[in-house]
Amino acid sequence: MSIIQEQDAFLQDVAQLILFCKSEGIAVTGGELFRTPEQQQIYIKTGRSKTMNSKHLSRLAIDLNFFIDGELCYDVEKLSKVGKFWETLSPKNSAGMFWKSFKDLPHFERRV
Repeated sequence: MSIIQEQDAFLQDVAQLILFCKSEGIAVTGGELFRTPEQQQIYIKTGRSKTMNSKHLSRLAIDLNFFIDGELCYDVEKLSKVGKFWETLSPKNSAGMFWKSFKDLPHFERRV
């Protein structure tokens, strides 16, 4: 698949994820999709990221904000069903909340 096809498939899955959240009573607001190499360097220096291989650089990752009962929620226990749903949409999808070395709860990506 070309990068455009991968980005399109990724965003189709993001749309499904947002609809799933809505059906579960979870409000979603947008976070970061695209990141420049310069911004990625800043994130590495400040500890917000560990790699220059971020999928944000190729528009294949998104950070989302989740609200339950009007309160911002980054609780893995409360949001694990969201991550599990994301990973069922494609074997290429990965939810940062399940990573072992660096937990990144609001992060959803497509690996190519």
